[in-house]
Amino acid sequence: MSAAPLGAVAHVSPSALAHNLRRVRELAPNSRVLAVIKADAYGHGLLTAARALADADGFAVARLDEAERIRAAGLRQRVLLLPGVDRPEDLLFAARLGLDLAVHHESQVRLVEQAPPGTRVCLWLKVDSGMHRLGFAPGQVASAHARLTRSGVSPEPVRVMTHLADADDRARDTTPRQVTAFRDCTAGLGVQASIANSAGVLAWPRTHGDWVRPGIMLYGVSPFPGESGADAGLRPAMRLATRLIAVNRIPAGGAVGYGGTFVAPADMDVGAAAVGYADGFPRHAPDGASVLLAGRPAPVAGRVSMDTVTLDLRGHPDARPGDEVTLWGSGLPVERLAEAAGTIGYELLCRVGSRVPRVIE
Repeated sequence: MSAAPLGAVAHVSPSALAHNLRRVRELAPNSRVLAVIKADAYGHGLLTAARALADADGFAVARLDEAERIRAAGLRQRVLLLPGVDRPEDLLFAARLGLDLAVHHESQVRLVEQAPPGTRVCLWLKVDSGMHRLGFAPGQVASAHARLTRSGVSPEPVRVMTHLADADDRARDTTPRQVTAFRDCTAGLGVQASIANSAGVLAWPRTHGDWVRPGIMLYGVSPFPGESGADAGLRPAMRLATRLIAVNRIPAGGAVGYGGTFVAPADMDVGAAAVGYADGFPRHAPDGASVLLAGRPAPVAGRVSMDTVTLDLRGHPDARPGDEVTLWGSGLPVERLAEAAGTIGYELLCRVGSRVPRVIE
């Protein structure tokens, strides 16, 4: 039997993923669900997440190779490729895989119109309702939709979709304005629509529509600043953990780590945990950002390095090498560390390094 690895391990919970999908259905009971599993399922493992979320009505991904892996694993659910394609060969490949494609640009409409006879792929026309990143302006929607329909490529009525720019801010009026703009330009089409992301599912019932596209909430993380997934009845699907590899006594005035940014205020113990920014722990986590050591908070002390985080052990007089350190997960939401480091939970999950083993629990 091999020994447990020395270094960070991401413990992934399929049961938490499945629970969070059920929560989506509770919140949007009249909508079908496209589970967003792009970016290796936000760091949780593409196929692990796909299998745990098999009760979704489909998946959404950002790359053709992600869709190909899903099909190679024998999963036959609907798969929407969110950026669509921009080359004829990729359109044909998507058709062979049985994918759905988003269409957000005039060049993609022409690509569909020029597809060889017999090409079949379901299409979703993307509307720019106010985010101004991808999609057709409201005044272009009817024409683009008619052209895609006339192409005969889609075996189903061409659906419409948009993306919300500020749904994670309940106080702003951006989301209601986007919904109105989207509905005004698509109402006459009589087709299925998708608006809601995770924040839409949680806070904006008007966005639920025929299909919702939850992402971060499936992984147990809140999209709202200052909140955690638990506040919405979600469960964290990843616990990132490691072990102490050293406990050292530092004299008062001793500087710790690169740049000596932490100076011991008194004689004290400092622990070294086997994790660093190469594993996805944020380099900019400041002194005082908490992890859990043996289930109790332990503050970061000194600059995070590639392979090591140093911890203030003044509250842990019995700490020893080998003690478990939880970097985020149950009892310590990833949102808290993200906030301390000036980023968002999405980024921390997606940056968990490839050298970190994923252990399915």
